[in-house]
Amino acid sequence: MAGQRCQDVRKAWAQVDALMLGMNWSEEDTEKLHILIDDVQGDSHPGSFHLDVLSEEAAIGVWEAGGRPARFHVTDICDGWAQGHDGMNYILPSREVIADMVQIHASVIPWDGMILLSGCDKSVPAHLMAAARMDLPTIHVPSGSMRSGPNLSTSGMAGPLSAKDKKGQIKGNEIRDYKLTGCPTCGACQFMGTASTMQCMAEALGLALPGTALMPATFAEIRRMARIAGKTILMLAQNGITASKVLTPAAFHNAIKVHAAIGGSTNALLHLPAVAHELGFTLDSEIFDQVNREVKYLTNIQPSGKYVSELFWFAGGVPMIEWLIREQLDLNVLTVTGRTLGENLDRLWQDGYFDRCLSHLKTFGIDADDIIRKPAKANQFGSIAVLKGNLAPEGAVVKYSAVSAAMRRHTGPAAVFDSEEAAQQAVVQGKINPGAVVVIRYEGPKGSGMPEMFMTTDAIAFDETLNDSVALVTDGRFSGATRGPCVGHVSPEAVEGGPIALVADGDLIEIDIEKRLLAIVGIDGVPREAAEIERILAQRRAEWKLPELKPKKGVLKRYTERAVSAMAGAYMK
Repeated sequence: MAGQRCQDVRKAWAQVDALMLGMNWSEEDTEKLHILIDDVQGDSHPGSFHLDVLSEEAAIGVWEAGGRPARFHVTDICDGWAQGHDGMNYILPSREVIADMVQIHASVIPWDGMILLSGCDKSVPAHLMAAARMDLPTIHVPSGSMRSGPNLSTSGMAGPLSAKDKKGQIKGNEIRDYKLTGCPTCGACQFMGTASTMQCMAEALGLALPGTALMPATFAEIRRMARIAGKTILMLAQNGITASKVLTPAAFHNAIKVHAAIGGSTNALLHLPAVAHELGFTLDSEIFDQVNREVKYLTNIQPSGKYVSELFWFAGGVPMIEWLIREQLDLNVLTVTGRTLGENLDRLWQDGYFDRCLSHLKTFGIDADDIIRKPAKANQFGSIAVLKGNLAPEGAVVKYSAVSAAMRRHTGPAAVFDSEEAAQQAVVQGKINPGAVVVIRYEGPKGSGMPEMFMTTDAIAFDETLNDSVALVTDGRFSGATRGPCVGHVSPEAVEGGPIALVADGDLIEIDIEKRLLAIVGIDGVPREAAEIERILAQRRAEWKLPELKPKKGVLKRYTERAVSAMAGAYMK
């Protein structure tokens, strides 16, 4: 269909071929299947820096299979550069812009297929959204994992070092040494943050080739897989296998189960529903919660565990997770190999993929079972919970795999802030008491673009007087590297007059992960009956006025005016 449309356009307007021939295309090239290769390469961060190399390999694969590739680019941005200033407000909206630009690239010229290359927090979901929106034959190529730092450390060491620096505890060249070694190669950050999670989701959905998520970015293998993607896209185009045939509801349910097993980032609860929306169906948050009650949490990867993301791949990666929970998956879903998930897994065993991965662990002397546990040896179900109550009627999200057992049930007095900057300063200046519940509001999608609260969560996590004592509740979101009792995506958000806008200092807030509860249970430090609390909240609502927020312009203004609830995916309507 796409090929015929391309030929129709060429026949209707001779300039199409003239433009192609003006870019060193041959006349023979104009008659081939045309493949869009769109990447997010740029000098923006290590996760995208090397994508020009992988894009070139994908193009070679297209050439080798008899097609004609064309390379386009939309550089993404990095949360790490946005910490501590208003640049963080633009991170989530960038997802929408990248998806829109790929749509523009894929719409103005008729293409027969599309290869999308990305590896980080917002670019992978943007590409998944664009794939769903365009419904062309599409393959996603993940950018892989950054190699580990000294002693299997990660770029996430910035948090503890910052905390030590503020306390005057830095020794010698610690900070400089981190700067020189924290990001030793290109690739996504070395923990199961949002970047790693979304690479895994692309593969679990069947849109990336088996075994490609979190492959070490410096391995020759990742280049070979990019070239294979270039060859495979021609097969998808010739057989009419478009993105919607892969991204089915069953594929999403499989991905959510993989997410539960790997202890993925809470941000997946923003991104997967947004992708599903592009396909015309809804992923209710209750699906995530139910799956996390049924699927075992299997991994031992930072920030919830001990090891780095490349070791996850050495232990078998996403295919090993799928193999271990295969009885809970729909193995008949179609993938971009043109085969089913079950057939892919069988072929990986036959090809020796698992043996090759596991052989790398011998270099580290680490047992694979210490990185990916067998379900029979795993004690915990899931990693994510959806909480509800009078503070979050539509829901809120917590990653309980990163919460200590002692803090999975907590009640404490609220310390309320109308911005993350104010909250972070209060923590750093010692103004937060042990046992408190820090509330940060007006940071939801409509409030400020939904920035992550990483600086505040890290300030709490690495303060010995507050860690494992203080919780954080917000209508904003979290970094995938966040650890501790941090509840985000509170909906409705404050700017829409949600209950989080009505919380006052000293209100008692109860967090009970097992009961899936987030509620105001007391006023002025005194427990109250539910009916009385509702009466007080109704009185506060009658008196509430939206505070004056920072003025916004351009894309941020458009996003905050049109974003839907975080629990629905925070996409622009």
